[in-house]
Amino acid sequence: MGNDNILTVKELSKAFGDNRVLDKISFTVERGEVVVIIGPSGTGKSTLLRCINSLTPPDEGRVWLDDREITDKHSDINRIRQDIGFVFQHFALFNHLTALGNVEVGLYKVKKLSREAARAKAIEELTRVGLREHMEKYPAELSGGQQQRVGIARSLAMDPKILILDEPTEGIQPNIVKQIEDAIVQLNRERGLGIILVEQNVPFARSASDRFLVLDKGRVVLSGKSEELTNDVVEKHLTF
Repeated sequence: MGNDNILTVKELSKAFGDNRVLDKISFTVERGEVVVIIGPSGTGKSTLLRCINSLTPPDEGRVWLDDREITDKHSDINRIRQDIGFVFQHFALFNHLTALGNVEVGLYKVKKLSREAARAKAIEELTRVGLREHMEKYPAELSGGQQQRVGIARSLAMDPKILILDEPTEGIQPNIVKQIEDAIVQLNRERGLGIILVEQNVPFARSASDRFLVLDKGRVVLSGKSEELTNDVVEKHLTF
């Protein structure tokens, strides 16, 4: 798009039958910016994420990653998706692989790195998120917060231009939430990525992000700087 926006979403809409899940959603994410999307369950957050990387094709609207239009039917969507890191809500780790194995597998299977180069890169990313001493453990041997950080390391290892985290604190013990926040803040300081953070935890959303969007019934009903984000502000703009 020729500016500092790493991601541009313009008038994105999606309906399932008579249910209009997204209604002309527009927003941008700049390089080095963390944008949090907050709102009640069922308001379209997950559908929005799926539309951004065309896992669910939108009915209307357009999405760009840098100057490449994701929603253009002629785009090489599989190539573009390699530049979009996605950390799922429930980790989606391979249970039969160690933390190290989970991070390195995409590097030699998708990026076609040698096994040696993939392992070195995986160790680097696990160290970055504070898990070097746990890299030989399997997911069942890790806490929820540690599994979440393995997911972050796995995405970072692919060198994405934008990182999407879907409710990274869901089901995580409160004393672990700060570790997730620190990992997000540190990686963005070091990498200058654009980050989309979908979150229900308002205090975490405020401290981990730069800007917020409140979604309700498929629309952006409020946006602003994250220091202005409080539970009262969010609830005031939601329809119950």
